[in-house]
Amino acid sequence: MWNLTDATVRFGGTIALDGVSLTVHPTETLVVLGPSGCGKSTLLRVMAGLQPLDDGRFEIDGVDATDRPPHERGIGMVFQDPTLFPHRRVGENIEFGLRMQGVDATERRARVDQLLDLVGLGGFADRDPATLSGGEAQRVALARSLAPGPRLLLLDEPLAALDRALRDRLIDDLPAVLAASGTAAVHVTHDHDEAFALADRIAVMHAGRVLRVDDPHSLYADPRTETVARFLGHTNIVGEGTDRRVVRRDAATIDPSGEITGTVVTSRFRGDHHDLEVDTDLGRLAFALTEGADVGSSVRLRIDPERVAAIDPG
Repeated sequence: MWNLTDATVRFGGTIALDGVSLTVHPTETLVVLGPSGCGKSTLLRVMAGLQPLDDGRFEIDGVDATDRPPHERGIGMVFQDPTLFPHRRVGENIEFGLRMQGVDATERRARVDQLLDLVGLGGFADRDPATLSGGEAQRVALARSLAPGPRLLLLDEPLAALDRALRDRLIDDLPAVLAASGTAAVHVTHDHDEAFALADRIAVMHAGRVLRVDDPHSLYADPRTETVARFLGHTNIVGEGTDRRVVRRDAATIDPSGEITGTVVTSRFRGDHHDLEVDTDLGRLAFALTEGADVGSSVRLRIDPERVAAIDPG
């Protein structure tokens, strides 16, 4: 288990981490979700031992590791840019950490083959990195980070530079790779769809602080604060003062006896649903509906109370 307690990092007059406390459990994937500049990458660098703390503490299995050097932490890291060694073949890239550990050649080759199979690149050991696609290069970087057998893997927006198809494929494959290797992970991203797809738990960060940590379903259904709600993609914030509520996009159905009347402002067919924006007495609300309606038409909407959550204005 890995614990950050009251972790604070300052760069001059700027506070990058502001008293962050966070726990990562064995074999879980914790996704840190937040906008650019919120402190996500600094958080990873602290855990990896690449950034010293100004205040606070980092523990591994209950033992203070705040000043432990990176190579003694048993932690691997994958960056947005794969940064493969261009003068080494794919297999040589992957076995680099094993060489540093003094692992013999036979065992290195077996480990390389095992990891290439694990990331879906069996037979790629002799390939030149220059011939790889972006997704293939990122898979090699993942295999290289897993080769020394880290208990914890830190992933710093590793999918951000990939096109949609490659990104979606890695989102599908990454949980199985981590599960097969028995590796815990902290994955940072600014994309809430990516976070929901990958996470066992999500930590939402804003301005150097962790605002909320929960499993994806609980977090989406009950974001607690307006800041968290808006970052998770909730745009339907209604009410005033202490009566603020978030109405989920999937909360409405068109129903002649519905309690809300509105005028359709936009209507877009998305294949498996219709995106509607509706002007109502509560303001302009956006919904994903199974049926559509014409722009300019009047509709009545029934709201499922189970898909409405109270929030505070924080």
